[in-house]
Amino acid sequence: MDLMVSIKGGTIELRDFHNTDKWLSTDYTLSNPGSNKEAITWTETIEPFHVMKYPVTRQLYHFVMHEEEIEPSVSKLPITEVSWMDAIAFCNELSRKLDRTECYTITNESENTIYNKTANGFRLLSDAEWQYACKAGTAGYRYARIDQIAWYQENSNGTVHRVGQLLPNPWGLYDMIGNVWEWCWDLYDTERYGNYRVFRGGSWAEVENNCGSTSRRKSMPDFKIDDLGFRIALTNP
Repeated sequence: MDLMVSIKGGTIELRDFHNTDKWLSTDYTLSNPGSNKEAITWTETIEPFHVMKYPVTRQLYHFVMHEEEIEPSVSKLPITEVSWMDAIAFCNELSRKLDRTECYTITNESENTIYNKTANGFRLLSDAEWQYACKAGTAGYRYARIDQIAWYQENSNGTVHRVGQLLPNPWGLYDMIGNVWEWCWDLYDTERYGNYRVFRGGSWAEVENNCGSTSRRKSMPDFKIDDLGFRIALTNP
């Protein structure tokens, strides 16, 4: 488990902006789209946990899910084109391979997927855990200058990069900002967006302002794209 970093517990304040405009019709037309946003903040308590130093790589993903090797030239790239559903399936499969209890009971309706918090298997980070781990006790939007820590639009040459090449954050976690967005466990806002799940951190395709510890987006659990991956955690090592 030398790829897992121990994270001490604490608290973290999160912030998001909710659009207060009302839907005009069932085709999701807004009365005045994008003009009225309300800042919402909340504080969460973080229990101790372990988190992987890097986003899950193509090598690890393919070995766990397909039991096959891939070309060395791409083996250390973060896995992308994976949905939230793919990510939790990976967590369960890795748990089984290492004789750990699966964290997730997966259903066809993703919003009804059950997370067993007492299981010792692998899982996604929660939204709050992700931000807490990313900030690593620092106060700013980023823990160092962006070119030192992140692959983003200005330095990525239009592609994903091998994990662990830039500086880690103060807790030894690499690529938390930039390179690939990372799926989190949480539903975003069930009342407004149904089963949309959160992803975090920015990517190689994003401008500088979109890559930071509080950068937060959402999409459907079956959404896949070439700059979105995930990182794994353990509650009980």
